[in-house]
Amino acid sequence: MTVADKGIPSWPKVTIRLYDDHNAEVKIAGRSHPVNHHDPRQAAIALIAERAGQLGRPVKATAVDSDGSSWPLVIHPDGTVDAIEVAPKRKPIWPIVAAAGLAVVLVGGTTAYLLVGREPAKPKPPAANKLPELPAPKVVPDQFIARPAPPGWTTNASWTIDIADGSAPVVSPDGSEVAVLTEDQKLVVLDSNGKVLWQDELPKNASDPVYTTIDSKPVLAIATPKVLRYYPGDGLEPTEIELPNGADVQFFGSSPLVTFGDEGASVVGNGDLHTVENQPRFSTVLLAEGDKALIARYAGPLYWSQTGKDLQQLTLKPPPGATAINHIAMASAGRALVVWNTKKADEVIPTVSSTADGSVAAACPAVNPRRVQSWKWVPDQTGKVAAYGECVIDFIGRKTSLLEDFDPLSITGTTIYANYRGDLSSIVPGGGKMTPLPKNAARPWGIAGNRAIVVHGTVLYALDKK
Repeated sequence: MTVADKGIPSWPKVTIRLYDDHNAEVKIAGRSHPVNHHDPRQAAIALIAERAGQLGRPVKATAVDSDGSSWPLVIHPDGTVDAIEVAPKRKPIWPIVAAAGLAVVLVGGTTAYLLVGREPAKPKPPAANKLPELPAPKVVPDQFIARPAPPGWTTNASWTIDIADGSAPVVSPDGSEVAVLTEDQKLVVLDSNGKVLWQDELPKNASDPVYTTIDSKPVLAIATPKVLRYYPGDGLEPTEIELPNGADVQFFGSSPLVTFGDEGASVVGNGDLHTVENQPRFSTVLLAEGDKALIARYAGPLYWSQTGKDLQQLTLKPPPGATAINHIAMASAGRALVVWNTKKADEVIPTVSSTADGSVAAACPAVNPRRVQSWKWVPDQTGKVAAYGECVIDFIGRKTSLLEDFDPLSITGTTIYANYRGDLSSIVPGGGKMTPLPKNAARPWGIAGNRAIVVHGTVLYALDKK
C-alpha cells in the first residue's frame, strides 16, 4: 500500500541499511542495532515495529538496499509496512517483501531476530533534522499574588506558562533558557522573554529536564524508565539511548551516570552506554564527568575510572589540623565532601575538596562528628558559593562560617535560601547579613535573563526585577 506521510512525526529518525542476505543495521535516533538473520528485512521491521508500539503510533523510516537504492516507509506497531507516496524509478520492493512475510513479524518477538553476528561497517551518521512543529503553548503575562515574592523581585510576571503538576523547571547554566514539562506531555524550551524556542512530545513517565554535558557538548536531557533522551538544542532532534530494566539515571556530576543497583554503572558517550571499569571492591560510583566516573571507598580514597585506561587514584590533601580521612560523604561536579579526623576524638573537619587535583577548596570549622551527619550539600551552578549543612562557603573569598541550626534549601545566583533557627531566611556568603523572609515566600528556581523563575501550583512565573 502507498500512503502519504502527513501527520506522522519525523522523530525518531529511523534508517534500515541492508548489507547482504543476512546482515543489516537499524539506526533509531542515532543508536545502532546490528541485525544478523536469515531474513534481515523482517528482523529490522520487527525491531522498528516494537519501537512504534512503545510510542503508540507509526514511525517513518528510510530503507536502503545493498545497491544503494532507498525507500521511504511507514512502519506500524502491528508490523505492517506502507510506502510513502513518491515517484520511484522502480517498483518498491520493501513493502512487498514485508507483506509477504508479515506472519512472522510479531511485535515483542524481536529478541529472536537480534542475534548479532559480525558487526558491519557503520555508515556516517546523517545530519540532525529539526523537530516537528507543534501547537504553541499559552504564554501570557500575569501577577504573582499567591504568596510573597522573593526579595529583590516584583509581583509582576512578564510571562507565565502552565506546567505539569509536580514537575520542576530548569534554567540553563547561562540563564538564556528555561525548560519545562507541560500538562500535555511536552518538553517546552523558552528564552528569558518567554518566547518558545522549540518543543517536543515526550513518552509517559518522563523525568524533569536537566541541563548537562555529553561528549563535551551542552545538552538538555530527559530520562524515562526505558530511555535516556538528550537534545543538542536549536530545535534539533535528540539522541535516544535505550536503558536496561531497573536502570536509574543520575545527574550529580557534569554528565549523566546510569546505575544498575548493585550491578555497576555506565557513563554516556557517542550515543551509547559504556561500563564503568575497574571498580574497586567495597566502593561506590559517585558521579560522571564526561567519559570518566568518580569512585570512592567510605574511608577513602577517591578514584577516577575511564574506559580503556587504568584506574587512577586521586590523592586528597588534608586541611590544617587534620590527621586522616574519617569518611567521604558525597560529591558533585568538581567537588567531593570529605570529613577529616583530628587529634581530638570528638572533633572532625568537614572540607570541600577538588576532584581535579585533590586540593582543599574550602575547610569548615571543626565540629562534633555527630553534628555533621545530617548536613546537606547545596552548591551553586557557577562554583562561587555553597552550603555544606551549617557551614556557609564563599569560594571566591575563600571564607567559611558556621551558623548553628542553618539548614540550606537552595541557591539562586549567590543567595542561599535556608531555614535558619526555624525561619525561612536568605544570606549572601562573604559578609552578607541574614535576612528573615516571610514563611511562605517564593524561592526562585533560577534567574533567566533579568527575571526570577518561581512556581506556584502548576504555573511558572517569570518575575521582573525591582
